Amino acid sequence: MAKIGNIDVGEFPLLLAPMEDVSDPPFRALCKEQGADVVYTEFISSEGLIRDAAKSMMKLDIYEKERPVGIQIFGANLESMLQSIEIVEKSGPDIIDINFGCPVKKVVSKGAGAGILKDIDLMVSLTKAMVEHTNLPVTVKTRLGWDTDSIKIVEVAERLQDVGCAAISIHGRTRVQMYKGNADWAPISRVKENPRMHIPVFGNGDVDTPEKAMEMRDKYGLDGAMIGRASIGYPWFFREVKHFFETGQHLGPPTLEERVDAARRHLQMAIDWKGEKLGVFETRRHYTNYFKGIPHFKEYRMKMVTSDHSVDVFEAFNEVEREFSGFEFA
Repeated sequence: MAKIGNIDVGEFPLLLAPMEDVSDPPFRALCKEQGADVVYTEFISSEGLIRDAAKSMMKLDIYEKERPVGIQIFGANLESMLQSIEIVEKSGPDIIDINFGCPVKKVVSKGAGAGILKDIDLMVSLTKAMVEHTNLPVTVKTRLGWDTDSIKIVEVAERLQDVGCAAISIHGRTRVQMYKGNADWAPISRVKENPRMHIPVFGNGDVDTPEKAMEMRDKYGLDGAMIGRASIGYPWFFREVKHFFETGQHLGPPTLEERVDAARRHLQMAIDWKGEKLGVFETRRHYTNYFKGIPHFKEYRMKMVTSDHSVDVFEAFNEVEREFSGFEFA
């Protein structure tokens, strides 16, 4: 049984990765319903929090039905990070996660996210200070290293553990790789095999089939899998992995009715949470995967992703339900 601090998260937990403009409350709710064991917010700027920036503050919204839930923050300034903890704690999360892995240039250029992989001492001292500043479990999400010549993830993970990090999620690429090539889980496995490691080690990167999740568990010996891109527009991925673990068989894909229902609920929850304009805009990225496999779907998809008014998107859902009733997904 894996534990983050005192929180039991399951035998081999599936964690919803923190993804910008994806891992919001509506999507987290859908993933939780489909079997996600732990969910994380979108990453939140510590500087934005202490400036009371509206977008950053909104990301702090969490709900009882999604627990255990972690709020992820990023930054490189110690004072700002400590101030942000005090703000984050008021939202009542179960976990505080530090992003030391985001490869995006605008984050890295400020020394935050994966940018801190160039200064491991700072990474460790920042984690130590944050652990000492809160009673909540502090976890870290990071990458293998800055580039292939600087991979010291076994040492880094041990040092983070030694200053109080409660769990670590490792993406199997370097910052230089961004999202290119294949994720390499072997270095993550070496972290887990380190006899001095006793905190959970979660793998991340390219877990896009139930078989890969099982491989991460059985071949690489990791404590859980953090799921990112495979879940976008497809929250059923979590239940499919769990079914495969239990039976060794693939669960049939969600029906057309299930997909339309999820899309409707997703859009409505998004509107309820962030308003009509943002709700419509930020759910667009999910529709391709919600309805992937339907032939001659372009007309409907274009309507869903170009309409500025929810009434038109809901009507597109209705049209899909009528036109493709009985369609069986492969």
